[in-house]
Amino acid sequence: MPRPWIPSPIVQASFALHGAAALGVALIPEYWHWALGALATDHGVLTAAGLLPRSRLLGPNHIRLSPSAGPVVALTIDDGPDPDATPQVLDLLEAAGARASFFCIGRRARQYPELCREIAARGHHVENHGDSHSKAFPLFGFGQMKADIAAAQSTLTQLTGRPPRFFRPTAGLRNPFLDPVLHQLDLELASWTRRAYDTQEGNPARVFQRLTADLGAGDILLLHDGHGALAPDGRPVILSVLPRLLEHLNQQGLRTARLADACCPFSLPLTHEPEDLPQTPAR
Repeated sequence: MPRPWIPSPIVQASFALHGAAALGVALIPEYWHWALGALATDHGVLTAAGLLPRSRLLGPNHIRLSPSAGPVVALTIDDGPDPDATPQVLDLLEAAGARASFFCIGRRARQYPELCREIAARGHHVENHGDSHSKAFPLFGFGQMKADIAAAQSTLTQLTGRPPRFFRPTAGLRNPFLDPVLHQLDLELASWTRRAYDTQEGNPARVFQRLTADLGAGDILLLHDGHGALAPDGRPVILSVLPRLLEHLNQQGLRTARLADACCPFSLPLTHEPEDLPQTPAR
């Protein structure tokens, strides 16, 4: 059952400001420019909040794993499935006994349905990365945003037999409509603690450094199997980084977990114990 939507404090304040501005103009029309300025400032604040992927100003957002999950990190892999990179990523994860969460694009999943099914069949979770992966996503209105996310949710559920629990917008950018949409679709927003910028950076050493500097339990790592930059050998950079990253995690005594195994639902307290947490370390 969808969670009831409770606007965040900043959204509640925006509602109140709009009401006050409308009332003020009705009572004292000559002050319209003050009302307009206040609303412009309000919209600027909301826009800035939407440009910060890890912000919780517009609503709940998973930005770390639950402390109760133990010595684990989450590997999250965006923009697939990709017919070239994804099978190799799956092989590397399987060789290391690692688990990941793949944020798949709905239209790409329909284009490569067997690959999407294989992700799930090999023990990973498929999560929702929208249907269009549009760069204009943060400009979508409520209806367009809901339709885009719902289309991907339907596709990914049909292909894998499991409804995604998490959603991640294109580049993490959003607007105030996203939180009520996710509540209606029973999805939770998930961002990251460490981003490798591997869609732009093809140097494996730099990508590895960004992911591992001060890495610790609870971190959520973001990589890409689709739209990834190419390493000097011509392959997607994730293929050069992932083996070294998994070995590093093993040396640090950190296990990999799917997000659903290590994140408390928003409706539960942070002391909730994760279920079905894979015990096989990355190696």
